[in-house]
Parts: sequence; structure tokens; C-alpha cells
Amino acid sequence: VKTSAPIIDYSETVGKESKEVEGRSPNKHNSFYIKVQPLEEDVYKAIESGEIHEGRIKKRNEEMYEKLAQLGWSGDEVRNVKEVYKGNMLLDETRGEVHIGEIMGMVMDAFEMVMNKGPLAREPCMKMKVSLVDTRLHEAAIHRGPAQVYPAIREAITDAMKSANAFLLEPLQIHVIEVPENFLGEATKLVGSKRGQMLDVKHEFGTSEVKAKIPVAEMIGWSNDLRSATEGRGVSSLLDQLFEKVPNSIQEEVIRKIRNRKGLAENQ
Repeated sequence: VKTSAPIIDYSETVGKESKEVEGRSPNKHNSFYIKVQPLEEDVYKAIESGEIHEGRIKKRNEEMYEKLAQLGWSGDEVRNVKEVYKGNMLLDETRGEVHIGEIMGMVMDAFEMVMNKGPLAREPCMKMKVSLVDTRLHEAAIHRGPAQVYPAIREAITDAMKSANAFLLEPLQIHVIEVPENFLGEATKLVGSKRGQMLDVKHEFGTSEVKAKIPVAEMIGWSNDLRSATEGRGVSSLLDQLFEKVPNSIQEEVIRKIRNRKGLAENQ
């Protein structure tokens, strides 16, 4: 049996609104102008909870329009939504483009490709709003096929993400740790050594209950470490899970390790 260290699933997102970025097709006959920005937290939560359904918008979706309006979106912005995919949104903000209907399916395909594998470490993207702002398309359909549209859209989204401070999100778990009071110091020290953060401490009948947030990447061997630190008397249970930004001090190292594991060149 061959074993390896568990693989941690990271995600990629952006920290601000990007500038408008042009992606040109390989034949130079088509241009696509893309902008990306963070998706509002309340909209992302509505997608997560199922209040906004994922998928391609093929006809008027009154239920989604109403929900987005409740969350403060304007009528124009609501009607521009073309797809909701893995916690990300694609919007079509073009005006008067005759051929947009013919290429929108390909735009959505390329959008999904980048959302599945982001530019930093080919990890899935989340919490992003991607807008197709404008296009310059060749009149002849033969010059705007998939081989021209896919690379141009992927390049534009990727470059827009890089200009919008793209960063990694790592999974964290909130654990409730119960230890005898005289081992509270050891438990606190252990949480700190795991890049963890103490959220709450309660004392009751000689037992301390610690609520702590700890990165999943640091939790390999957690049960053994907790037992060792508390002479086998500490127990922990999972309360919740979430994603947060990887600290700047270690992001480059994390990206390098992921890319090495996937066999990717450093600047690929």
C-alpha cells in the first residue's frame, strides 16, 4: 500500500475590482473585454443556501431576479446574469452586439474552465463576479468558433484576476476542545502551534471548553497531538467549516507546493 499526505482543497478568488482586460483570439479577429470583482457575501450565501440556484440562465428567472433585487442589485445588473457556477456569477454587460447569442455558450464554457482551475494554482474559484463588458467580433462565423473564443475568454479572465489581487482561500475548521482545567495551557499552546485562533473559553466543573478555529492544512495528526498534549484526556469535536484567506507570509510557499504536486511550471 502506497500512502501520501492528505490533499487539502484550496480555492482562489479576488480581493478587489479589476481593470477592464482584453482577451484576443488567436486569429486576432475577435476581442473580449472582461472585468472581475468579488461577489457580495450575502449573494454568495444565497447561492450556498440554494435560494439562488446554480446553472445557466436560459429564460427569465423571476425568482432569482427577485432575490437579487432584495439584496440590492439594480434591474439592469439582475438581467445581465447569464450563469451561476460553483459560487461564481457570469454577467453579460454588452450592448447592441449582433452576434452575442451565437458565442455566449462558448463564453460560458470558457468561464467554467477558469472557475474550475484558477490561475494561481489550478484550484477552483469561488465568490467571484465575472463581467463580459464588451466584444469586437468578426462578421464571419467561421472566424469566431470555439478555437478562437475559448483561449481569448480564458486569457481575459485569468489576467483580470491577476490584476484584481487574486489570492488563495484555505479551509478552516472550528473545533470544540474539552480538556481538564489543568491542561488548558497545553491545549492553548497546541492551538497556537497550528496557526489556530482561540474564539472562546468556558470553565465548568473542573473542565475547560475551548472553541478554536484551525486551518485544515495544520490538522493532520490532530487527534494524536491533542492526546499527547493532554495525557489522553482531551477530546475535540467539529463544530463548523469555512474558508479564509491564506496569510500573505505563506501564500507563495503554499502555491509553490500545490503547483509542484500538480506538475505545473512556476509561471505556467
